[in-house]
Amino acid sequence: MSDETRPHRTAAVIPAAGRGVRLGPGAPKALRAIGGAPMLIHAVRAMARSRAVSVVVVVAPSDGADEVRMLLNEHALPDRTEILVVPGGKTRQESVRAGLQALPADITSVLIHDAARPFVPVDTVDSVVEAVRAGAPAVVPALPLADTVKEVESGTPGDPEPVVATPERARLRAVQTPQGFDLATLLRAHEEITVAGEGATDDAGMVERLGVTVVVVPGHEEAFKVTRPLDLVLAEAVLARRRATDVY
Repeated sequence: MSDETRPHRTAAVIPAAGRGVRLGPGAPKALRAIGGAPMLIHAVRAMARSRAVSVVVVVAPSDGADEVRMLLNEHALPDRTEILVVPGGKTRQESVRAGLQALPADITSVLIHDAARPFVPVDTVDSVVEAVRAGAPAVVPALPLADTVKEVESGTPGDPEPVVATPERARLRAVQTPQGFDLATLLRAHEEITVAGEGATDDAGMVERLGVTVVVVPGHEEAFKVTRPLDLVLAEAVLARRRATDVY
């Protein structure tokens, strides 16, 4: 069967092997509870809520795959979606690669989604999938910036830093997830692009380095990333509003 006639089948990979130190001590960030359920469960549900996503691969801490499997079994998830759990690597790039290697052979496109973005709306997920299926090799949801951004010369933490440039805000976007890719394109990026140190934290950036065009679709304010303690307060408020309006 040629690539042109091959049916589209989309999977989502959720790297959830990090510790999330900016939220402080305690459980790994993906396992922090929001509304009585771990953040990871909300993120899996966000992907599985899209009828375009047939498989979700959760990449667990290397020593915690069994724990994550038990956790997933304890919570109600859509029956139509296949849920897989694989152990991750030392970096996010290694973990994403492990998730890609676990995909079924008939997958044609893939979403990479942050476990720390638990409440991305299904319409946003669907718009990313649709753009990839329409022919875009790489798609990211993003929002215009509300704040002016300054480029500074880095110095000692806590000391004043001189401003070196003020980028034009109208041309800037704050990127969210899920990021969507033609699977072959993302696999090539992971094979050809090596990022030193902690590895790549942005798969779309890896694809850009291949010379492949990445396009942007509208993101959503509820697809924010839970990084700091105040974000947990906002996440609880979003969940409470959804439950009050029967959206969740």
